[in-house]
Amino acid sequence: MTASSEMWRTDAQALLILVLAGGPLLPLRQLLDQLGDATAVLAAGAATWRAAGCAADQCHALAHPDPAALARGLSWLAEPRHQLLGWATADYPPLLGQAPNPPVALFVDGNPGVLWQPAIAVVGSRNPSAGGRDIAHHLAAELARCGLTVASGLAAGIDAAAHRAAMAAAAPSYAVIGTGPDIAYPRHHRQLQAELAAHGAVVSEYAPGTVPRSGQFPARNRLLAALTLGTVVVEAAERSGALLTARLASEAGREVFAVPGSIHNPMARGCHRLIRDGATLVTHADHILEGVANLAGELGNALQNRLHTPISTAVTGPSPVPDLPDPDYQRLWEALGHDPTGMDSLIERSGLTAAKLSSMLLLMELQGSVSSAHGRYSRT
Repeated sequence: MTASSEMWRTDAQALLILVLAGGPLLPLRQLLDQLGDATAVLAAGAATWRAAGCAADQCHALAHPDPAALARGLSWLAEPRHQLLGWATADYPPLLGQAPNPPVALFVDGNPGVLWQPAIAVVGSRNPSAGGRDIAHHLAAELARCGLTVASGLAAGIDAAAHRAAMAAAAPSYAVIGTGPDIAYPRHHRQLQAELAAHGAVVSEYAPGTVPRSGQFPARNRLLAALTLGTVVVEAAERSGALLTARLASEAGREVFAVPGSIHNPMARGCHRLIRDGATLVTHADHILEGVANLAGELGNALQNRLHTPISTAVTGPSPVPDLPDPDYQRLWEALGHDPTGMDSLIERSGLTAAKLSSMLLLMELQGSVSSAHGRYSRT
């Protein structure tokens, strides 16, 4: 069956075919920019694909998608909570779009709104010391209490400790993985992956059914580095995936932080090397907040453009009330009080979805009209 058949009558199906085609990403992104959406790209035909720079096997895959892989992907997308975010669409994460070689699409299991929230990647050794694991847990919990989303790669060790600490603080966390979104790796993290999808998101550029292969994890690291405001490394050997993530973060224009350790601990050598090379030494979350403030402001501007709802907080009087021209923002403001309020209560009071509330609260927090602590929100 060819790509011109009924199998791609929706843009999500067409976008899935682009992902399954593999090959260089740049020609596919350029085609999406030029033609508007994946359906138009597939309809353009092989001559257009070749002119854009698509490889011969890529063109063949676009015209003749693998029926089994396509069926598996469509089955996954049909499930609740599963989404495919395409390049150049309004919901594509803005920080990722600015990074080197972004993917054509992201498979998201969970709430895609968390990818617009200011996040910090916490990464490190798969075999940390007990002290390193405690540091990762404490630092991730601090970041969560400060209103930042904690992201990592779902690996054993530091990654898992960071994810669990954020969720224990009733804050969202998301994992960027190097397999299809339906495959847990390592296998014993299946439950943790399910919990992250329920309370945050699991993100992958690989189609459902993609099994773990070594080359996919460096690619996963580039996404994690690009999606976040900065990367914190907690215990890492001198040659490790965590250091690769830190290097990729620096290349993407993100901040890099490292936690120092004992000179006798081989798992601290990578962190010490990063500090020598210019990474910011951190011992608590305040150091990280200072380092990412400017980029967080850029993310807020991108979100404001996405929502098309400028907010003015220039007000007078003892009880500031922002000028909120959008009725949804007005409903949210009325739902907020001076006492901290949890997300569930805000959903009930405002009638808005969790995804939209997350985006709106982020913007209002960056502009100073809302404060957050421990996953609860209040007027400033």
